[in-house]
Amino acid sequence: MDVGWRVLWISRGDDLWTHDGRHVGRFIGDTVYDCNGGYLGEIMSENRLIRRQGAQFQQGYSFTPWARRSPYVKYVNYVGYVMYASYEDFPAPSEL
Repeated sequence: MDVGWRVLWISRGDDLWTHDGRHVGRFIGDTVYDCNGGYLGEIMSENRLIRRQGAQFQQGYSFTPWARRSPYVKYVNYVGYVMYASYEDFPAPSEL
């Protein structure tokens, strides 16, 4: 599933945005957290967002989301991957 894109702002942070323009996460290293500091998932194999089962209690820092941005078109014809052991799919954008 194609969730959105990662944007690194020198002055603002390392953020996760959905295709519809919502700021839904902030990265600390390769792990992304929601605005309340709750674990959302992590990057695996340089370009794949997934969730580690049992990590839902992992806590990061809270942040105030930025205002919405212009949406952009999703990548199409994306081929799925086999899931790593003890991981699950990243939440859909509608769940964030």
